[in-house]
Amino acid sequence: MYLEKINCPIDLKKMSMDALPILATEIREVLINKASVFGGHLSSNLGIVDATIAIHYVFDSPKDKIVFDVSHQCYTHKILTGRKDGFIEPDKYSKINGYTNPEESIHDYFRVGHTATSISLACGMAKARDLRGDNENIIVIIGDGSLSGGEALEGLDYAGSDIKGNLIIIFNDNQMSIAENHGGIYNNLQLLRETEGQAENNIFRAFGCDYRFVKDGNDVASVIKVLQEVKDIEHPIVIHICTTKGKGYSYAEKNKEQTHWVRPFSLQNGEEKNPFNGERYDRIIRDYLIDKMKADSAVVTMIAAVPDALSFSEEYRKKAGEQFVDVGIAEEHAISMAAGIARNGGKPVFATMSTFYQRTYDQISQELCINMAPATLIVVNASVYAANDVTHIGIFDIPMMSNIPNLVYLAPTNKQEYLAMLDWSIEQNEYPVAIRAPRNGVFYAKGEVDSDYSELNKYKVTQEGSNIAIIALGDFYQMGENLADEIVFKYGFNPTLINPRYITGIDDKLLEQLKNEHYIVITLEDGVLEGGFGQKIASFYGTSTVKVINYGLKKEFLDRYNVEKTMEKNRLRIDLIINDLDELVNSNIIV
Repeated sequence: MYLEKINCPIDLKKMSMDALPILATEIREVLINKASVFGGHLSSNLGIVDATIAIHYVFDSPKDKIVFDVSHQCYTHKILTGRKDGFIEPDKYSKINGYTNPEESIHDYFRVGHTATSISLACGMAKARDLRGDNENIIVIIGDGSLSGGEALEGLDYAGSDIKGNLIIIFNDNQMSIAENHGGIYNNLQLLRETEGQAENNIFRAFGCDYRFVKDGNDVASVIKVLQEVKDIEHPIVIHICTTKGKGYSYAEKNKEQTHWVRPFSLQNGEEKNPFNGERYDRIIRDYLIDKMKADSAVVTMIAAVPDALSFSEEYRKKAGEQFVDVGIAEEHAISMAAGIARNGGKPVFATMSTFYQRTYDQISQELCINMAPATLIVVNASVYAANDVTHIGIFDIPMMSNIPNLVYLAPTNKQEYLAMLDWSIEQNEYPVAIRAPRNGVFYAKGEVDSDYSELNKYKVTQEGSNIAIIALGDFYQMGENLADEIVFKYGFNPTLINPRYITGIDDKLLEQLKNEHYIVITLEDGVLEGGFGQKIASFYGTSTVKVINYGLKKEFLDRYNVEKTMEKNRLRIDLIINDLDELVNSNIIV
């Protein structure tokens, strides 16, 4: 195998041109084998193998600096820069991060997992280089739908007018985002493909960049030829390469969307090895929205390039028709558009991951909440139980969103409550509403759930008791139930259990009443504590004799963490909470 001889880019440069396509085949085999066992971004990486080989064959990393957009296309780059063991040896699969990581290698410059950032980052690197008087190449790899992101266009706008030195932007045009592309920009890209880069209407030239076209970006020699010609160029240039997403694995080539990111699967037929066939909230809400849109033409389901957030496969997108909107990788635009729909008589429901809502703070605040536009936001993967890569963790939304005025942020605890909150939000026309999707499994209500949530910040007491009150938010409510049972067993009295439902405010009346027969208030929340829900409760009781204990997560960037260890570290375990209570009970706080 040629791959066995590659330990750094210098080894690659020693290979003959004839050997490079064979190396590409070997790398694809490694990528497919690892993904079938470990999961990860598959089709997005298979298409960029040849171009990545060409980049490292021509340029001199780490002197020449390579910046990947999103960096979910960086697997071949990692293999060629000394990290192949993490792709070849199963016992080392988990050692390599799925995105670029400067802690792993001097060939990586940024931890990047959000899209459309690469050109802006590279503009900064080019500016610093020019100020230092150096001359290294700055290379950007962007594509896979990323060009529809607003920051990418901002970066292009700056690069074409203000970068006077070298900047090489390699645009990987595989005609796909996660699903199909959306946005008028792709019409021009199609025209450029059809004319092999000769069309007079050229978006890259319009921004002021030079331009080259490569018809077959999966042909190593073709890419190398162009890169050799532009190496050390003294102005910004876009290299437009056309590739096949999923290249080299027939199932991925035919099922590009399903294989963008995969769980472990069978090599024979591409099917997921251990599919979860039970109830899932994404499917529950998808089915609800399909029925809702069918019954009401004003309802619009919106996503930003991640239809899997609500399991809206192509089949369901077709069912929804024009009432399903994919804005491309443009979350900020989605929020503002939702505000526009809401203010003009529509009923928008926008869903994306908690981590991506971080990109929309200004739009939620300005367009949505100042204007009191009654849109519905579904916040997905907002949990310690969700994605665990540092760029995708979903534990910061509570402090971020709950402190925006006028926003009603709801935390359902079960299926019926989730559906009731969603239905109320869609039908009301007073407030912008966000709903935090549970992530700890599908639970059922033990009684009737409310259908009207217009009396804001009214908590629900689900168990009357004394001495200790447990306020358990959202998908930590079941933990609150278990804690209440353990308190009965350990101390012989019933604590009060409360489902707060509202993240964005406190129930002053109820909290005041708790002072009469309660000495301890425990809060549980699936997010960071600082600036979060529990601290609002603690602030209310600040001058009283009530002792408040907040349980949640420490404010920190977690990376590829173990859930059980993280919960233990933050004392989010029933036995550890009981230990804390023992100290208070023994101190005679509870009489």
